[in-house]
Amino acid sequence: MEILTVTERRNKIIELLNENGKVNVNELSNMFGVSGVAIRTDLTELEKQDLLTRVHGGAITTYKSYYDMNFVQRANTNAKEKECIANHIAKMIKNNSTIMMNAGTTPIFVMRALKDKKVTIVTNSIALAVEGAKNHNFKIILLGGDVNSDYQFTYGVTALKSLEQYSADVFIMSVDGIDATKGVSTFYYQEAEICNSMIEHSKKTIITADYSKFGRTAFANIGNLTNIDAIITNETANTGILNSLYDKKVKIIIAK
Repeated sequence: MEILTVTERRNKIIELLNENGKVNVNELSNMFGVSGVAIRTDLTELEKQDLLTRVHGGAITTYKSYYDMNFVQRANTNAKEKECIANHIAKMIKNNSTIMMNAGTTPIFVMRALKDKKVTIVTNSIALAVEGAKNHNFKIILLGGDVNSDYQFTYGVTALKSLEQYSADVFIMSVDGIDATKGVSTFYYQEAEICNSMIEHSKKTIITADYSKFGRTAFANIGNLTNIDAIITNETANTGILNSLYDKKVKIIIAK
C-alpha cells in the first residue's frame, strides 16, 4: 500500500470502521506499514473526536449506539458541530421565508440560530414546535398524525395529507446517513416518507449534517442525491467521502 499521510491514514481507518464496525491494531499496522504505537495514537485521536470507541486490541464504531439514544442525548451529540452548521445556514435564510424542517436534532439548532428572523416553520418535530412556539418571530405549523414518542415526531397518512397544503422556500433536512452511491437515509421509514414529501413541496432542499453522518447508510432510504441542492457540514467531515460526493456534482458547503 502507498505511504499515506497521518490524515489520510486516519480517514482510511474511519472508512474501514464504517464498512466493518471494528478495526484491529495489528491488522492496521500491517496494512499501513506503520508501528502499532502509531496506530494506537491514531485511534486515541479519533476517539477524542467521538469517531470511534477504543477497545482492547483495536476500536469499534460509535455510530450504531446513536440509534439507541433518546432525543435529548442525540441533540447533545456533536453539539458544537451542529451549532456551527446552524449559524451558517441561518445567514442564508431571509426574513419572511417559509421553511420546512423534519425531526432531526440539527434543525433545533437551526431554529435557535434563526431566533431574530421572522419565518414560518412547517415541521413534524414536536420538540421543535414546542420550543419554537416561545418565539414571537416564528409562525409554527406542526403537522398532525401518529406520534413517535421516543424521537418526538409525527408521521403517517394525516401528516402527509397536511403537507400537501403547504409549499416552502427551503427544506432544511436532517438525515442519519449520506453515501455517494446509496444516497441519503434515516433510521425511521416513517420519517423517510415525510422527508420525500417535504422535498416535493419545497423550492430548495439543504441537508444539514455533521461529520458523523458521512459514509453511513441508515435503515430507510430517502432517495438519491439528485434532489439535494446543497449539503452543509463541518471541516472535520471525512475528505475522502466528501471527494466522492464532489464527483457526483453534489454542492458541499463547509461551515466555519
